Amino acid sequence: MRLEQVALKTAAAVVFAVVALRGDVPLRLLAGAAAIGLAVLAVRDMVLPVRLAADREGITVVRGFAGREHIPWGDIEEIRLYDSRRLGLRSRLLEIDTGDSLRLLSTHDLGAPADDVERQLRDLRLGSDQDEEGDPGPRQA
Repeated sequence: MRLEQVALKTAAAVVFAVVALRGDVPLRLLAGAAAIGLAVLAVRDMVLPVRLAADREGITVVRGFAGREHIPWGDIEEIRLYDSRRLGLRSRLLEIDTGDSLRLLSTHDLGAPADDVERQLRDLRLGSDQDEEGDPGPRQA
């Protein structure tokens, strides 16, 4: 998580809070809701800056606002990249499919390009599979 993004959300929340204090009733409600929403997102980003962690046992992803869920490698059916184009903008998401659920993580969530994270997860998963078969396989730092 980049500190600049948290600072921007916090600054925007302050601006909307000031507008909420000075506007008429409809503007106060709208600006107040925006200020609260942005403040909640900024706090979440400070409390849980890591949305995805991986080790030899599996991955840990953020679930909900502040929960975490560990998913063993054996429960993951597929890890792939999802490309989307909307309004002329291209976005690439990391998609983790467990069969029962699908998790989509953006570059913002990952703190790195989705391509790089996908490649690292595949390598780590391959190393984990080899370890289970008795082959030492590659070690990840």
